Amino acid sequence: MFLFSLFNCGLFPVHVTPIISIELVKASFVIKKQFLDYSFGIISARKLALLLMLGITLQSCAQKPKLQLDESYKAKIEASLNKAIKYTCKVLLDEKGMARGDYHMIEGVWEEYEPAWHTGQAIYGLLNAYEVTKNEIALKNAIRAGDWWVAQQFSQGHKLEGYLNGAHGGKLGNLINTTTIADGTPGLFNLSDVTGNATYANAATSAGAWILDNLYIPEERLSYNIVDSKTGEIWKNRSPHHQHQGLPFNINHVARPNAEGYLWKDMYTHTNEERYKKTFLEICDGLVDKQSANGFWMNFEPNNPETGKIHGRFNTWNAEALLEAYTLTKKKKYLDAAVKTARGLSGIQEKNGVIWYNSYTNRQHDRRSPCGSAVSFAGILWLQLYELGVTDFEKNIRKALDFTLQNQFSENHRDPNLAGAYYELRQKAKDNGKFKLIYRDIATSFGMRFLSDIHRNAY
Repeated sequence: MFLFSLFNCGLFPVHVTPIISIELVKASFVIKKQFLDYSFGIISARKLALLLMLGITLQSCAQKPKLQLDESYKAKIEASLNKAIKYTCKVLLDEKGMARGDYHMIEGVWEEYEPAWHTGQAIYGLLNAYEVTKNEIALKNAIRAGDWWVAQQFSQGHKLEGYLNGAHGGKLGNLINTTTIADGTPGLFNLSDVTGNATYANAATSAGAWILDNLYIPEERLSYNIVDSKTGEIWKNRSPHHQHQGLPFNINHVARPNAEGYLWKDMYTHTNEERYKKTFLEICDGLVDKQSANGFWMNFEPNNPETGKIHGRFNTWNAEALLEAYTLTKKKKYLDAAVKTARGLSGIQEKNGVIWYNSYTNRQHDRRSPCGSAVSFAGILWLQLYELGVTDFEKNIRKALDFTLQNQFSENHRDPNLAGAYYELRQKAKDNGKFKLIYRDIATSFGMRFLSDIHRNAY
């Protein structure tokens, strides 16, 4: 996703300051490789043109808005990222290359949980961290994780051929949740860009095409959430989620925008097929129309309009997709909606930088569960907006930065399942009095993304 503008160098009178994504972050090592690979036919003329434009932009444009950080942060971020890389490669990814999911701290065991998107985000984080640290272990393990992801495709002749066996795990067991796939796909597209191997992007595109052909509801601008991986059944009139039980049926119970990971946008840039762009923008138009006054999307789980629950990450996914739509079209409505979400997130961030796994519209929080991934993800969004010239959230960025750096488990921690991870905890209580204390692996993946983006911006 080549998100850049020529505004700052005065070439175009467009009032846009660049959002710089991983493609710009990794340009220093991608451009050289892909120009060398061009003679072997690895990249398309379209990508070559984009890379040429990117190179010109990097050389000729004035710098985007930069955070003014003390030089000491540079070394802190680099050291922190190397710890996180080590943790991700040795612990977070198992021997197959799959992200482990939830670590139950009381029992000392891992439980598989939404591995398709957790693995995809681990790839994304490792690639970002690789650009900053040049640590080859990060790239090697990103490829290992990508190979696992691709291997989850349903085989030829299967009733779900073309789709991905992204079983949810946990209470949903073998059910495939659409977002369990889409959330992880940016890592696959980025991995293809870095390696020149289209296998990863092709697998993500195949899964997205299956979603479009089988799950998308054009008149609603939503996609069905659940597919049974065993029977192939699409759940069109029932929901597995507790918050929907006993309520009159609503289409929002079984379908969502499912814009997480801006999958169809990446499919469009990968294939140049207009139907993917068209559908992506339809979904984003729906996000604008369905956005609640507080900047969130209260009518879709895991938010809950009945209780006022606000999920720590869900809304940020949608805002991230809206910024991708803004980049494609330059339509201000998408930017405005993303800013609205960013403002809502600033309202639930506490003075110490934390965002809780669940907050509520009455300004209460579930203080049992500090959500490091929500902090880092909000920081990514705020920084993207900062680079677009929306500087309202600079204090929030700085609070998120300090929270992430200050709350990383020591690399000498006595429990090797936590040593070097970024902080996140979920506490749950069962009716029988048994408690669960869970560390979730995605805190480290989002932490690597965020700190890498900060480093790229400031230094």
